[in-house]
Amino acid sequence: MRLTLDGLLIIDAVSRLGSFAAAADELYRVPSTITYAVQKLEEDLGVAIFDRSGHRARLTIAGEELLREGRLILQAVANLEDRAKGVSQGYEAVLRIALDALLPCEPLLELAAEFYKDHDSTDLRFSHEVLSGSWDALATQRADLVVGATGESPGDVGYQIRLIGQIEFVAVVNAFHPLTKHRQPIPLNVWREYRAVAIGDTSRRLEPRTMGLVLGQKTLTVPHLQAKLAAQIKGLGVGFFPRCFVAPEIAAGTLVEVQIENPRSPEHFYIAWDGRSKGRALAWWIERLDDPAFITKWVGRRASTQ
Repeated sequence: MRLTLDGLLIIDAVSRLGSFAAAADELYRVPSTITYAVQKLEEDLGVAIFDRSGHRARLTIAGEELLREGRLILQAVANLEDRAKGVSQGYEAVLRIALDALLPCEPLLELAAEFYKDHDSTDLRFSHEVLSGSWDALATQRADLVVGATGESPGDVGYQIRLIGQIEFVAVVNAFHPLTKHRQPIPLNVWREYRAVAIGDTSRRLEPRTMGLVLGQKTLTVPHLQAKLAAQIKGLGVGFFPRCFVAPEIAAGTLVEVQIENPRSPEHFYIAWDGRSKGRALAWWIERLDDPAFITKWVGRRASTQ
């Protein structure tokens, strides 16, 4: 191999610092070693890498292309070294976190920023799941950690499941919907007359579920909570939302909260993971997600374990 990582490091240093002597100082070598290494590389590749005609060593067009791609290789190698070091210390190379679509993602991104301050060797991979899809992601090993799972777990004895929060739901319609003028609480037979907007269950293996729908109600199914919000703002249907998610729209008058008979009960949600997993990145996230202050800030209510 004519081109080596050491050669790329030398080219990068000379280009950034503008001289062979300065590159030698940074790399703790004598200038003659740097000069020889560059000359040998130019001979081996058959191209001029630096233009030495001025006061500063400048890259030729070929040298610019070589360094542009070379820096990507150097960064990839540095990332690989960090990852290997992290794995040796017990941190996973990749941690896959499945978030239930009922919960806003932004607070998790704040935790990700905190995590990366000290543990940037682990890649985080977030995904969205709906209803049984959250448990299914764990059961089919699509996720290492599930956040916000609701309902009954699959029952695998190897899972660790922890109740962390409770979500309050509100029934909403858009500001011009006929139900805004209807006497409340709205009877279910009246609510049933209007199409509901629902999010499709993402489960692949477990039995899919539906929630917040009345038997016989027409349904518009969308892929995620943001699409449901857009559909209801457009007046395409009615439905339930986590209060924490639609509070700004209710305050702005874009959506109107209505009272119906037999309203949707608050929903407990859980974090869950394979109890056999011992990675330190997983342990870090479990600890942060079980913080009562974080949960209260996230959804407004910590679930009671009584």
